[in-house]
Amino acid sequence: MPEKPEFWLPILAWVAQHTTPIYAFGLSIFMAVVRTFYSGGSWRQATFEGALCGGLTLTLLSGLELFGFPTSMASFVGGWVGFLGVKKISALANRYAEARLPHGRP
Repeated sequence: MPEKPEFWLPILAWVAQHTTPIYAFGLSIFMAVVRTFYSGGSWRQATFEGALCGGLTLTLLSGLELFGFPTSMASFVGGWVGFLGVKKISALANRYAEARLPHGRP
């Protein structure tokens, strides 16, 4: 690994600029893994659930400002995504879509 400051400065600057989403991503993965183990899941289930929750958190974070929420809500989003899990959020999203979107053809 290079020990030159020219290598580390851009990396540290990027991390400093993106600490909020990095924290939310990590929190989501951690919560999902702990929840999976708590409910008796395997390493495989915990790995996939953590990856899916982390990806879903990053997806939701990109839409916070679009819907008028502050980016400081990132840790809130990450924690809840990890706590609820992908299946529960998918069920909630499907229920919302069925209630709001028109059914069938006109």
